[in-house]
Amino acid sequence: MMRFAKARIGTEARVFRIDYDNDRAFPLDLTRGTGIGCLADILATSDPDATALELTPPNCQAVSLKQLALLAPVDRQEVWAAGVTYKRSKVAREEESQGAARFYDLVYSADRPELFLKATPERVIDPGQPVRVRKDSRWSVPEPELALVISADMRIVGYTVGNDMSSRDIEGENPLYLPQAKVYHGACSLGPVVTLTRSMPPLDEVDIRLIIRRGEAIAFEGATSVASMNRSPESLVDWLGRENIFPHGAILLTGTGIVPPDEFTLLPGDLVDITISGIGTLSNPVA
Repeated sequence: MMRFAKARIGTEARVFRIDYDNDRAFPLDLTRGTGIGCLADILATSDPDATALELTPPNCQAVSLKQLALLAPVDRQEVWAAGVTYKRSKVAREEESQGAARFYDLVYSADRPELFLKATPERVIDPGQPVRVRKDSRWSVPEPELALVISADMRIVGYTVGNDMSSRDIEGENPLYLPQAKVYHGACSLGPVVTLTRSMPPLDEVDIRLIIRRGEAIAFEGATSVASMNRSPESLVDWLGRENIFPHGAILLTGTGIVPPDEFTLLPGDLVDITISGIGTLSNPVA
């Protein structure tokens, strides 16, 4: 049972396996495996635990996870997102866009979910690096989400933490502006690690917590549970894979159940911490 991370050593991006019960990180030698070139390749094997042990050099020295300059655990996968999967998100989006309230209600209860492309790998922000609010937005929030790590054959092979930055005023003005509200430079962060599916607690016991710090004070905090999600991860993956292919796999954000009050907006200098049980805490300052 273990977790995985990507980190930069000098100018090189390396893959690490991390003991589940502590923060000992072991650098993997991908040249020891056949057909293994990145973290996604390891996760797509039938037994990532065994693969990681095979890729661990003899007498490998562990380092502390806290000592690593972590990178987002994404390789060549597209990052997609699902919307209106929690009742709290449904209500918030109805409130921000009165004219489209009926459509959000229909999406929440429909068989077909809302799915959209969130980011390409190059656009994903690493843990500890700044996410951004749009300059032309007056009302921006983070959206803390459980992220599914999906293999090319559409299996959920692991989980990580996602921050789906959103400009609520832009989407509220017109739902057709959703791509501009959701997809822009600095709008998505992932990490800090990937926890294998079989190493996660039961999903109905997984909690999601958001804390936004402003200076020395907590500007907002909230919590929810994956048990409150209106759709199962498996159903979201099934819909994502219909009439589509993902040669390198995909990462799917599963929606948020934590929405700050209407009078709150992120400001440059804020610090966003998203913690999901079984995975860890994704921290990003705001620029």
